[in-house]
Amino acid sequence: GPRLAELLAAGRRLWDELEAGTEPSSGAPAVQDKVRQGLEALQRAAAMVAQLELFSENEELEEIASADLKFLLLPALLGALTLKQVDLGRRLEHLQSAREHFLRFLRLCRSYGLGTAPLPPAQEPTESPPGPGEPPRAQPGLLAMAMSRKAKIERYKQKKELENKLASMRGFVESGTADEDQIREFYILQIQKWISTSLEELESIDQEMVILKSRDAARQGPAAPHGPSRPVRAPVRPFILTRDAAQARVFGAGYPGLPTMTVDDWYEQRRRQGIVSGQSVPQRAPGVSDEELQKQQQEKKEEEDDEEALQKARNWDDWKDTHPRGYGNRQNMG
Repeated sequence: GPRLAELLAAGRRLWDELEAGTEPSSGAPAVQDKVRQGLEALQRAAAMVAQLELFSENEELEEIASADLKFLLLPALLGALTLKQVDLGRRLEHLQSAREHFLRFLRLCRSYGLGTAPLPPAQEPTESPPGPGEPPRAQPGLLAMAMSRKAKIERYKQKKELENKLASMRGFVESGTADEDQIREFYILQIQKWISTSLEELESIDQEMVILKSRDAARQGPAAPHGPSRPVRAPVRPFILTRDAAQARVFGAGYPGLPTMTVDDWYEQRRRQGIVSGQSVPQRAPGVSDEELQKQQQEKKEEEDDEEALQKARNWDDWKDTHPRGYGNRQNMG
């Protein structure tokens, strides 16, 4: 099979092609095929490094052979290629995997005395934006924000200086004319540049993971509404509404299975369910039968009709008193 150096060179070459690629979309099949091939080559190389035990936390940087320094970059390259996968359904999984690769790289560099910037926590970020009813969380202090901004600016300047220096040394190393000290310096500069890149990527990963987790929590179910919940009412069975119990007994429903109900029974059922208040139930004097109650209601209606007719007649008489016969007729001038 391919040697360790060949696997690293293949993965690094695919990474450089992806960075300088002209494809309009990162999800294009050609792009994702390169990502897959690069990950396979680097994963095989990482497995071989672990099997050979090239690096140990108990040794110093000077103890690593100059030709082996480049293999320190494997976890960082794996993290960078993992981020280029575009399967939206597995985005959170890819972010978690890339985060582990970058942290492994930074811890390895720290054990050899490379990189002094503080590392982010090993656990995944769990903070989510405050909900609608939650108070806003405390914002970081202005001093901490200013220090963070200053560190980012300084890191950016250092990264640009490293890139310029690497560009000037690359020709000597790749042509084979560089001596061992130049080769060693070249690889250490590459490691320092990737330390800066890894810190930037970790910050972006943590921010994206918080957003994705908050979105997933919102999709799983809306928050319970504030305030007391309304009681669930039992479904109403169909029935025939009659004016009184006598009519219900005589006529019935006309076919089996459908009950009848008087107006009084209907109001009483609504009142027990809390839909209507007790005042809306028609009051009945004690000892009064359904027939007598119906007769009283009919008499009251006739009295109201008589009063209305009497009022209309009075209004008509008043109008005739002020408007004599022929008033307004201007055609018959005689």
